[in-house]
Amino acid sequence: MSEALSEDRTAAPAAAPARSGVLARLRGTEVRNLGLVAVLAVLAVIGAASSENFLTADNLENILVSSATIGVVTIGMTFVIIGGGIDLSVGALVALASVWATTLATQSYGPWMMALCAILVGAGAGLVNGLLIAYGRLVAFIVTLAMMVSARGLAARLADNRSQVVTEQPIKDLATTDVLGIPLLVIILALVATVGWVLLNRTTFGRRTFAIGGNTEAARLAGIDTRLNTALLYVLSGTCCGIAAIMLLARTTTGSSTHGQLYELDAIAAVIIGGTLLTGGRGTLVGSVLGVLVFTVITNIFILNNLPTETQNIAKGLIIVAAVLLQRRANRESSSS
Repeated sequence: MSEALSEDRTAAPAAAPARSGVLARLRGTEVRNLGLVAVLAVLAVIGAASSENFLTADNLENILVSSATIGVVTIGMTFVIIGGGIDLSVGALVALASVWATTLATQSYGPWMMALCAILVGAGAGLVNGLLIAYGRLVAFIVTLAMMVSARGLAARLADNRSQVVTEQPIKDLATTDVLGIPLLVIILALVATVGWVLLNRTTFGRRTFAIGGNTEAARLAGIDTRLNTALLYVLSGTCCGIAAIMLLARTTTGSSTHGQLYELDAIAAVIIGGTLLTGGRGTLVGSVLGVLVFTVITNIFILNNLPTETQNIAKGLIIVAAVLLQRRANRESSSS
């Protein structure tokens, strides 16, 4: 009896730090998300002060709709980065999916086939990335860089360097349909984000993704099939690119090899701003979505004030560098405490 009691006394202190560590991470995530909300509030004040059109209903709706497409791509990117990877091909996959879905052959089968084609093209390209990275043991940066160039080139070849017009009205209607006053594209983003949140935080797949991103070798020794999980992360990212391609088709009514330009930069920037570690193992989808909104609001303010695109890109670059520096400082403080 005394031995059992002594074991209980030693087990309790061991469990307490683990619980406190989880609570500390949750509190840290909440603080970061609240910080992003505060940043959005400051940007709203700046936008209202710099342009009388900023707080109009049409402009606020435009901000949300503009966030929807890149937001879906960012959700897939968040999974990949939490798992310790990177995907530079997302913009090119959006372009490839949009072109393939708008060929005359595909459109002849109707809007559902167009949507299915875009998703399958994105998922298929993501599967190629995942297999080469997970089972071919190639560096993710190199594989996705090669896919970025190849997918963009294939898209240009399929479209013959021309924009392909969407002829199916149901696809076009996605960009103009509201449900209870909310644009359908924004609802699609919310649905994808909700499914992604559940997958990341309430499933074995999500827990394994965090484990692999935190320490791949330890995850492997714990019995996790790290290669399969990693491959599925890139399939998920590609699937998000396919969904985003459908949304982009609705907004532009064209499929083009130029679609998705710099989406990889915007997605990675939003993920970093949202608090996800570039080294993997920690991140939040809520933060990533807030990061997308931050960048979209900044871009909107620049556009309303007629600032050139070059200035926007410079500002984005500076924000990314500042976010990485803040991450490194936070990591040093947490490791020293």
